[in-house]
Formats: sequence, C-alpha cells, structure tokens
Amino acid sequence: MTTDHISPRRLPAPTGVVRVALVAAGALLLAGDRVHLEIDVSGPVRVEIVETAGTVAYGMRGASARWDVDIRLTAGARLWWHGEPFVVSADAAVTRSMTVRMESGCRAALRESLVLGRHGEAGGALQTLTRAWIEDELVLAEDLDLSPEARGGWAVLGSARCLDTVTSLGFRLPEDAQTLQLEGCGSIARRLVHEHHESDLRRLP
Repeated sequence: MTTDHISPRRLPAPTGVVRVALVAAGALLLAGDRVHLEIDVSGPVRVEIVETAGTVAYGMRGASARWDVDIRLTAGARLWWHGEPFVVSADAAVTRSMTVRMESGCRAALRESLVLGRHGEAGGALQTLTRAWIEDELVLAEDLDLSPEARGGWAVLGSARCLDTVTSLGFRLPEDAQTLQLEGCGSIARRLVHEHHESDLRRLP
C-alpha cells in the first residue's frame, strides 16, 4: 500500500488476518490533491482495511481533486474494506475511481459511503468510476455522475443525499430486493438515504 496522503497503521488481529488502519497524514481532500492507493495482496490471508474517520472533500473554488484506488488480489487472497463516509462539500469537484483485478478463488467485500454535502449543504460534484475483473472477465463496470445537475433524477439519487454501497466480488451476497446480482460472481447492495446513519449496511458480510 503506497500513498503520500494517508499513513497505513497495522492493528492487532487474529492469526490469518492482517488489519490495517488508514490514517490521514494531513488535511484531506483539498483542491489539487491526488490520492492514489495501491493494495496488493497475495496468498491465503484476509486483509481488513479500516478507515478511522470519514474523508471530507472541501470547497475547491473551481479546482478539483482525485481519489484513485487500485487493488490486486492473487493466490486466494481476501480483502474486506470497511469504508467510512466520503463527504463532498459544497463547491468541491472530485473524481473517485476504483479498479480491482482478482484471480479466481479470491474474494473482496468493499463498502463505499458517499455523502453529498455536509449538514445543510447541497454538496459539490462527484464522478465515480468502478471496474472489476476476475481473471480476464470484466464483472463490474459502473460510472456515476453525481454532479448537482445530474443526481436529482429518479434513476440516480432522487431526493436522497447519501449513497451507501457494499460490493462483493468472488462471492454473492444473499438475495434481497435491494441487491443486484452481477452476471459474473459478485453482488451490489445499495441504499439511498438522506442521512448516513439511516443505512442498514453497517457490517460487511
């Protein structure tokens, strides 16, 4: 895991589990920031990533920032990422991407909680891009335009302010009316709520 903006800290964990906390090394996310996380796990181990606090993208006065995550899992590795809220303040403009490449037999469960605006704010612009491959099969390709002019549509957020998502790759989540089963081996459980605490996706499977 390499980054200039976030410091990884190893936490106590049971045998066979590596638990890592992500701690901001300074104020995040500011205009011009380019955060790039690389996570490479190999072998029969479960890595749990814990975010110790949410991230706030502050007003950027016409500038922008990026948050990119690249994940590679091989040889039976498992990754569980417990994401905290990612808040996009008014006048912020952020592009957020996640790319996952996995070998067959690996598993990942990823929670992403997006909040448009701090309390009382409408929130700025957010573009998200997600791609996931198991071996050579593209199992997930999703681009979301969460800019103010686009996200109010009934097929996007409607009147909701928070988009909370758990994505499983390499295994399926239980059948549920709010869970999308991918054609490949994976699922997306999603909640649209006004306040983050209203979501029931509090624990990864």
